[in-house]
Amino acid sequence: MTIISWNVNGIRAVANKNALQWIDEHEPDILCLQEIKALPEQIPDKLFTHEMPYTYINSAEKKGYSGTMIFSAIEPDAVSTCPWIDHAREGRIIEQHYEDIVLLGVYFPNGQKDEERLHYKLKFYDDFLAHCEQLRHEGKSIIICGDVNTAHTEIDLTHPKANANTSGFLPIERIWIDKLIAHGYVDTFRYVHGDVRERYSWWSYRAGARAKNIGWRIDYFFISDDLCEYLEDAFILDDITGSDHCPVGISLSL
Repeated sequence: MTIISWNVNGIRAVANKNALQWIDEHEPDILCLQEIKALPEQIPDKLFTHEMPYTYINSAEKKGYSGTMIFSAIEPDAVSTCPWIDHAREGRIIEQHYEDIVLLGVYFPNGQKDEERLHYKLKFYDDFLAHCEQLRHEGKSIIICGDVNTAHTEIDLTHPKANANTSGFLPIERIWIDKLIAHGYVDTFRYVHGDVRERYSWWSYRAGARAKNIGWRIDYFFISDDLCEYLEDAFILDDITGSDHCPVGISLSL
């Protein structure tokens, strides 16, 4: 099973660039998108031909903002948008149950706007982890994917010292990822590739950052540690353009 996640930064924009046609080559079983910035009726048709007939959309109440979407070749047993975590109704979560496995496609908040927004991000983080822990208590295995909006360690961005006081690399944000890992969730890319450097998933549109590979790794797949024996690969598709993020993914022998 291959699952791919991508922050598209506007699904209508990537559709206009034909920037989802790579799906037909990679043929994932599940595709999780973040920051779709569209209502269900605004999602373009025929984004790709690869068959994933089960589609779920969680749009933000605010038009043209945030939002998540999942395409799947496998019908889930249950689907939720977790409104008890996404208090502001920003369309940030789609949770899907596949027997004893729960997949959460998430667009975590950005904390750079102001102090209030940073506090919202941190509360979202804590509420989300508490929910995942409840699912594990119920006997579920967990897959978390999406734009976490935080780089975990210094090797996860090009200029860690210059960004030490920037939301997205603040100690308090990074500590939450430490906490997530301490609770038994595994950063799949690091699990497979170790401390490989200069592998990023987001680049600013400014100053030719992507061409220079001046970036951040803020898009992740975390799995509960009981799934590690099934993890075959974790990858970053940094050759795929169309957004300021690139897709990331995992393959599991399920």
